[in-house]
Amino acid sequence: MNIEHATFLIGKILLGGFFILSGLKHFTQTQEMKEWLKTKNLPIPKTLVYISGLTLLTGGLGITTGAFPIISLLLISAFLITTNIFLHDYWNLEENREQQKTHFMKNTALTGALLMLIRADWTIYGLGLTLGLI
Repeated sequence: MNIEHATFLIGKILLGGFFILSGLKHFTQTQEMKEWLKTKNLPIPKTLVYISGLTLLTGGLGITTGAFPIISLLLISAFLITTNIFLHDYWNLEENREQQKTHFMKNTALTGALLMLIRADWTIYGLGLTLGLI
């Protein structure tokens, strides 16, 4: 194993693990997240919490295992962009503006990293399930 393979493996585990844990949080803190979505006037908040949790969990597992990596990267990127627009809309806030701006910037940076990874060699330590999208 060379340094490039090792760092890619570690990066997959860290990045994918972040999204796996974030997804699980949607199932362990459903009530709190549902209440926050209500403040944003979004429809079916509890269902949205479960859908977003499943999205993050599935995408995180895909990144970590290398199973359908391009689909996983695009899925989470779409989630982060949508979340930024509807939930971390700091430009519309007076309270918690800086906190939401920080979340917005974090999600923007993560989206950039995910989009860059589309060009990565996912045959390294992956399950080889790419659907020819590499």
